[in-house]
Amino acid sequence: MKEKKYTKEERDALRSKLADKQVVVKEKKLPVIVMLEGFGAAGKGSAISSTIRFMDPRFFKVYNMDKITEEEERRPFLYRYAVKMPAQGQFTFFDGGYIDEIVKRSQNKKQMKQRIESMNNFERSMTDNGYLIVKIYLHVDKKTQKNRLKELLEHKNTAWRVTKEDLEQNENFEYYEEAYGKVREQTNTKCCPWHVLESAHLSDVEGEIISIITNAIDARIAADEKNGKDRPLQQNPYTLLPATKLSKVSLQDKTIADDAYQEELKSLQKKLGKLHNKLYRKRIPLIVAYEGWDAAGKGGNIKRVASALDARGYEVLPIASPSPEEKARHFLYRFYTRLPKSGHIAIFDRTWYGRVMVERLEGFCSENDWQRAFHEMNEFEHDLTADGAIVVKFWVHIDKDTQLARFNDRQNTPEKQWKITEEDWRNREKWDQYEVAIDEMIAKTNTDFAPWTILESNDKHYARIKALKTIIAAIEKRLEA
Repeated sequence: MKEKKYTKEERDALRSKLADKQVVVKEKKLPVIVMLEGFGAAGKGSAISSTIRFMDPRFFKVYNMDKITEEEERRPFLYRYAVKMPAQGQFTFFDGGYIDEIVKRSQNKKQMKQRIESMNNFERSMTDNGYLIVKIYLHVDKKTQKNRLKELLEHKNTAWRVTKEDLEQNENFEYYEEAYGKVREQTNTKCCPWHVLESAHLSDVEGEIISIITNAIDARIAADEKNGKDRPLQQNPYTLLPATKLSKVSLQDKTIADDAYQEELKSLQKKLGKLHNKLYRKRIPLIVAYEGWDAAGKGGNIKRVASALDARGYEVLPIASPSPEEKARHFLYRFYTRLPKSGHIAIFDRTWYGRVMVERLEGFCSENDWQRAFHEMNEFEHDLTADGAIVVKFWVHIDKDTQLARFNDRQNTPEKQWKITEEDWRNREKWDQYEVAIDEMIAKTNTDFAPWTILESNDKHYARIKALKTIIAAIEKRLEA
């Protein structure tokens, strides 16, 4: 892009305009992400400092993304970006981004391709869920970068800003320029295009950055007002396995004798404990997702799985209604923040599938939101498995009569009354509606990389044994791959 010359007065006027836009962004509840990428010493940090100078610091955050922490290294690729997404009406500025990470830390071309695909899907999902993403790439030539690095090194107060990676980058400038260009080209999407600026003169490029951000805000607000906030539904590219409707699932013949249950439970728990050690040693994360009818036995099932595991390497995550902080973000945000480290296990007691069940039926999101969510959840799980995780999904199933008997038992037994709520009874009244939604959910998300397993739980003992066997089989399959 050809540089425009900006005077100090013009830059201050642009900063004031952006400060005004910040008020509009807050009123419209528009979350804004600004990502500045480019070579070391291209001026990213200075540009961000210049951009935010007149903004209200209560409503933006700045993150340096150049260095990956040890904690982030053990999380999925998208984790470090997803957990920093802003709430509605706020800004997040990324000093650095994923181009450098993809180029330098992808182990092979296959992983690089997968990470590019993941990021494109993530950005599209974010914009479909109301976010504005502005991506700016600051380019410098080799000589300019070298001179800036040299100038920084000459002063003790700025020498710390120059890393070995910066120097290596300049030494191999042509290689990185080509590699960064390819990733930039492949992530230059319609919803989130790159703006490439020559940053030979930082004062001018800073003015251009502010103009790009304010224009993008105006365009997004105008588009939402004209076209509404519904987004097109995406075509499913993943292989879906055949799914059985709940009404066709036999429950009566799924039982196990008490003696056989105790013996098999002990054997399977011992085996799972050993496999947990192997998962930790090989740094493979496991995600076990439980959904099911109220009173189906999820808690007892989870307890038998968890008691087989090393307490230092797993977490059980009961998912309730989202907090105000979580509601103000993408619906998957609160699950990204709970993903396990490599080698660890996360057991979710209810999951992201609430989007297409309770949120759908109770009107907590629009029809367009929950219809899009099928594809977004498939992408989410595909990214997890592509990063090496095992994803096991259970629907804990009982019939309507069994649920009623368990509800009455809870209500009539003082020590169990805490388990039954008015909401449980209200949900029961909508059994048929929920069954339709569940059948659609399983049919549209029963992928070959994260399939559903129905746990027939009229006999809780049978369901517990089946859950343990399913988890063990999934781990063994992954270890053999």
